[in-house]
Amino acid sequence: MNQTPSRDGPRVNELISVPEVRVVDADGEMVGVISVQEGIDLAMEVGLDLVEVSPNADPPVCKILDYGKYKYEAQKKANEARKKQKVIAIKEIKMRPGIDEHDYQVKMKNVRRFIDDGDKVKMTIRFRGREMAHQDLGMNVLHRVRDEMEETAKVEQFPRSEGRMMTMVLAPR
Repeated sequence: MNQTPSRDGPRVNELISVPEVRVVDADGEMVGVISVQEGIDLAMEVGLDLVEVSPNADPPVCKILDYGKYKYEAQKKANEARKKQKVIAIKEIKMRPGIDEHDYQVKMKNVRRFIDDGDKVKMTIRFRGREMAHQDLGMNVLHRVRDEMEETAKVEQFPRSEGRMMTMVLAPR
């Protein structure tokens, strides 16, 4: 069985496999429901292609247009959409429960920068040795971060303990 290779994009000219289609001409005027061959003939008269733009309609809608230009415009639109999308990264800031004031301020400056850039921030408090007995100190640090970032960030994941670590995730508002 010889099968034509599958291709992406709309079907064009002879690849349209239905008997009748609704045709719109190059100026956007409705021609009506005609056979595919008549549509292809109309398109050839003006030197363009018959392109299936809405295959799920009944009957399918075809437009008379320059297929090369149509593909180029679609590619341009896809590239533009790809350029505009923002990849949100998760940045991690690690602290200890007994963090010094200056170190805390340096870490907070980074948190603010990450949030302003549109990234999420995962705050991690790491406990070592006897610090495990004072998890409330780590919770206090995370609450302080949350209170300072109230205007610019929202808490996406509230503080929770996982073994020797306590984590919280902040996201831009």
